[in-house]
Amino acid sequence: MSKINPQPPTDFTGLETTKPATEAAGFTAVFSSMKHVFGVMPARRGLKSLLNLNQKGGVDCPSCAWPDPDGERSKIAEYCENGAKAIAEEATTRKVTPVFFQKYSVAELSQKSDYWLGQQGRLTHPLVLREGQTHYEKISWEESFKLIGSQLNSLPSPDEAIFYTSGRTSNEAAFLYQLFIRMYGTNNMPDCSNMCHESSGSALSETLGLGKGSVRLDDFEKAEVIMILGQNPGTNHPRMLSALEKAKRAGAKIISVNPLIEAGLLKFKHPQEMRDVFFGGEKLTDIYLQIRINGDLALLKAINKLLLEAERKLGNVFDKDFIINQTENYENYVKSLENENLEQLSEACGISLEDIRAATQLLIDHKKIIVCWAMGLTQHKNSVVTIREVVNILLLKGSIGIEGGGTCPVRGHSNVQGDRTMGIYEKPPKVLLDNLQKVFGFEPPRKHGFDTVEAIKAMSDKKAKVFIGMGGNFLSATPDTEFTAKALQNCDLTVHISTKLNRSHLIHGKTALILPTLGRTDLDLQAGGEQFVTVEDSMGVVHSSTGVLKPISEHLLSEPAIVAGIAKATLKNTNLEWDKLVADYDNIRDLIEKTISGFEKYNQRVRQDGGFYLPNLPRERKFGTDSAKAKFSINELETIQLIDNEYLMMTIRSHDQFNTTIYGLDDRYRGIYNERRIVMMNEADMVEAKLEKYQVVNLHNNHGGVERVAEKFIVVPYNIPRKCVATYFPEANVLVPIDSFADISKTPTSKSVVITIKAIS
Repeated sequence: MSKINPQPPTDFTGLETTKPATEAAGFTAVFSSMKHVFGVMPARRGLKSLLNLNQKGGVDCPSCAWPDPDGERSKIAEYCENGAKAIAEEATTRKVTPVFFQKYSVAELSQKSDYWLGQQGRLTHPLVLREGQTHYEKISWEESFKLIGSQLNSLPSPDEAIFYTSGRTSNEAAFLYQLFIRMYGTNNMPDCSNMCHESSGSALSETLGLGKGSVRLDDFEKAEVIMILGQNPGTNHPRMLSALEKAKRAGAKIISVNPLIEAGLLKFKHPQEMRDVFFGGEKLTDIYLQIRINGDLALLKAINKLLLEAERKLGNVFDKDFIINQTENYENYVKSLENENLEQLSEACGISLEDIRAATQLLIDHKKIIVCWAMGLTQHKNSVVTIREVVNILLLKGSIGIEGGGTCPVRGHSNVQGDRTMGIYEKPPKVLLDNLQKVFGFEPPRKHGFDTVEAIKAMSDKKAKVFIGMGGNFLSATPDTEFTAKALQNCDLTVHISTKLNRSHLIHGKTALILPTLGRTDLDLQAGGEQFVTVEDSMGVVHSSTGVLKPISEHLLSEPAIVAGIAKATLKNTNLEWDKLVADYDNIRDLIEKTISGFEKYNQRVRQDGGFYLPNLPRERKFGTDSAKAKFSINELETIQLIDNEYLMMTIRSHDQFNTTIYGLDDRYRGIYNERRIVMMNEADMVEAKLEKYQVVNLHNNHGGVERVAEKFIVVPYNIPRKCVATYFPEANVLVPIDSFADISKTPTSKSVVITIKAIS
């Protein structure tokens, strides 16, 4: 029997490089969008998808969670290049039918690249891989549900089942999913938040009383300073560039903090703006701090120490009334700053004191400050304390709960924030469990469940035997690829609810199911007529998403219908009318309204243009902490010490990528084409290590005494700080240790992996 490969193949595809770009978007982005969309579907289908994308009452983009404008929206294109690529992936007319799986065994498919797997098209039928077999084959929905229910009910404890959720899942599906899981008897609900913004939620909940950002989209036009840390909006959320452009034209200053010089932070050329087309676009960043990987906490502490010095000299830098009346622990925090050494902090972050002072001066001179961040801050061991230090800046300046000021964690997937609001959480709050008990008349489990890292370990230890994934690509999204693969293969049953084929389907338990579901673009016709779903964006707006395309197959079910089918086959003592809920999603929303605060008159308000905002206390200068005050925090600096032959690696996305979905093989803005197995490296480090341009190397990690190897990567000289390197995920995920994660949040440290590099002789 051929070996099943958990990692992408190591074959090279033909590397080409050019100079990195110095501006983002423009007509090149338009051409790229059209090529992706119209290359995989007829023109009429493509146009219908794009013209409805992110419009009020239309299709919510299935990629990032950047919010839509409250007011007027572009009738031409209220989407970005990567949004168009996401639509091309989902709305494609290419099909993966049961005949496809007759042609290819699981082992043969595992030798294909992630890009190749995704390009085959939409899944059309439910599929089963029976124990001992080598090929998936067609199975009926009824038999699928019966198999799942039988397996779940055979477990000695509900805690031996894992229920994963990706950010693509709608509010309605997520609510039903968590309800079923808790009725079944467990809180084992790891989700993609565990791997991305869990650190943000932990830090913000502790300091401000709400694990979400506090700004609205229109705050960007009112901001005086916008600080962007650990984020590449040009690739990961390109519509943010429009907001930054408007902010710049309104007079805002932008500070960018990133180990790489990203085109999307330099200049934006809006393809729908004539002034950009003819005059070259808007310069965005005023001060660019090219920080060492994981140097953010040192930088933030240096800024706050300089702010304190300015306050003591000038007397009007801090918002004293706000600090006295609405915060706590200020005096202790100030004392901690007095013990910091600016020269040491400068050395730790890799930024000169002169540049740190220049950035700080902007904060001294202004109060309307927005701080944005993404995974460049959240995926380190010290992520939570780093984000708490972000909050300290805003508390000192009184920049929370004002127009043009506040926190802005930029979520990476369309409804990842909504899933958490709906109760997808392994550590559910008491109020949610109490409401579930009151509304549905059952005692939900109170014991905390497994997060993502704990779930993988439980499967590895054979303490969990069933894995069900609602969307996503669990294997490729999680750390320590080989370890995670063996954990999944320990299961008796693995189930993936998916739109397209991915590598997780190939690393399976004794028995495996693939259940094909409707996508965002698909018409959702149920017994009660055409349905819409709802989602929550990065800024707490809940709005509708309505599919417009005829589904690619008559055998697809919606996510709510799949959850209901599993629930009916599993739960023996439930009075819930699952079929009624699936027939009309208004009935699901009525239950959400009864259970979760902030959803009063849900069905009425979500039908308003643009939806509605959820309550947000920090936005109103109110804080849901135990003291009802915002909290200053003392955050000790710990630096990662490297020896001579070690480097600190961060995993990143290419421009032709969204999370684990590979749209193509180019990273256009960074000047890297037709290859993903590359490691970006400082030229001086290359000389010191005696490595040549384009030399082939293996990357090694030895955390915890375990040897992890990523084979056959090409060295690409790049403008990156000394002792720092960058690689793409999921190719380099094999190097991210399962036991290396953020304190408190347990988010894997995908942005700070200690590696060595060895040339292949």
